[in-house]
Amino acid sequence: MENFILVLHVIVASVMTFFILMQQGKGADAGASFGAGGSQTVFGSAGSASFLTKLTAGLALVFFVTSLTLAIFAKKHVDGSLALPALTQKAPVKPANSDIPTSSTTAAPVEAAKAPVVTPVAPTNNDIPATSAPVEASNPPVNPVK
Repeated sequence: MENFILVLHVIVASVMTFFILMQQGKGADAGASFGAGGSQTVFGSAGSASFLTKLTAGLALVFFVTSLTLAIFAKKHVDGSLALPALTQKAPVKPANSDIPTSSTTAAPVEAAKAPVVTPVAPTNNDIPATSAPVEASNPPVNPVK
């Protein structure tokens, strides 16, 4: 049954799209004065506007009905029932302060780990590399004032 409604839904959507595209816009009446109105005689003297409008409205109604039916089938597959859940059911409420431990669940205090003591050491003369000549800059300093 669900597959039949799904196929009907797709066919109705395709045909409805075709009939919507076949309808003339509001500015299409200007072409009739230049001789382009000959094709409207197939649907009668009033033209195709009322026929296509009624047909599109009927297809839209079938489209909405099949859409709602497919939505009900989808809900049935998810929940297993067609009924809506009761609004009076409430979810269990978790207390606001449940993250705070109670006196019966307190853990033993943990001692803070002691950081090792590091004493600063002053550099000795052996740590500084010896230079034989002073290093000069490759570019002379720029004089900002000229």
